[in-house]
Amino acid sequence: MYPVSDRFLKTLAQSHTPLTQVQLFLTNGDVVELEHTGGSVTVDRGQAVRRTCSVTVADPALIPRTPADQLATYGARLRISRGIVYGDGSHELVPLGVFRLDTVDGDVSEGPVTLQGKDLSVIVADDKFTEPYKVSGTVVGAVTALIQRSIPGADVISLVVDTPIGSRVFDVEADPWAGAQEIAAAAGAEVYANADGVFVIAALPDLLTTQPAWAVEAVEGGVYISANRAMSGDNVYNGVLARGENTSENVPPISYLAVDSDTGSPTYWGGPFGRRPKFVSSSAYTSLAACAQAANAELAKGKAPNASGDISSLPNPALEPGDVLRVTHEDDTRELHQVAAFTVPLDQGGDFPISTISAKEDA
Repeated sequence: MYPVSDRFLKTLAQSHTPLTQVQLFLTNGDVVELEHTGGSVTVDRGQAVRRTCSVTVADPALIPRTPADQLATYGARLRISRGIVYGDGSHELVPLGVFRLDTVDGDVSEGPVTLQGKDLSVIVADDKFTEPYKVSGTVVGAVTALIQRSIPGADVISLVVDTPIGSRVFDVEADPWAGAQEIAAAAGAEVYANADGVFVIAALPDLLTTQPAWAVEAVEGGVYISANRAMSGDNVYNGVLARGENTSENVPPISYLAVDSDTGSPTYWGGPFGRRPKFVSSSAYTSLAACAQAANAELAKGKAPNASGDISSLPNPALEPGDVLRVTHEDDTRELHQVAAFTVPLDQGGDFPISTISAKEDA
């Protein structure tokens, strides 16, 4: 969860005045504070570009009409926040993301105008290779190089132990952002742009060992509104074979098979669920440890969708994908859920749906 005060979390469950802020950073250096009438920010760990936004404003003057307007708008960025105005007049804002402005659309005479954007990872994804590109060294160094190739000076922080990799040559037309994810997997990690617009290399928190970040309770003074629970075998795999081979460095083929070995798991490898393997490979995986970390990281994703939940609560803009929630239902049953996706409204009200993965009974 994004760092906020205890006062912030307590106030979420009480009657309060929400505060939203949308800033438009034009390429000419101007910063425009947008008076907006609505919109939302969606955060989804399952998407390559994790954060997207839509903002509605009344003023049609934002629609670019001249070449100068267009030059200032194309490549512009949005910075969006939501927070709380406290009773004493002070306020606390939480960032929801930094976005490349991709679309400006609306009635040129009367408005309203809709602005849509994607987080900064889309800049890396769109900058496809026009010639072969080679990375080597370590996970953090290679991922940083791929990101800063497209965004010089981009902030990249690592929350994992760095891991050596073999050389990896990406072909013309390859996606650098997909390449960054492939390399990060060698350290058992994923890479994403966070709410501050900083790129983070981190592993998905473990549901059973991570302290719950927030309580969603169906009690008086709680933030719980409703919840659904589901089980599905679609897109679920219970084994991952990670393979690496690097002929240029005379590294022989190496592989590691990670499986769901928990006999109490509904997706136990070889149990009633059967064997449903997935395969990943990269010339960057030149050690058994790298193959094992890549396989285990991918396996965690593959097992997760088997149990899921959809929770509706009062909005909490500080949530992050991977956060663990302790949910108490109206019948007093408790579950641990891990946040997969949510949508934060930019108007005064609005629902706050949270999709979760790896739902588990809380003993």
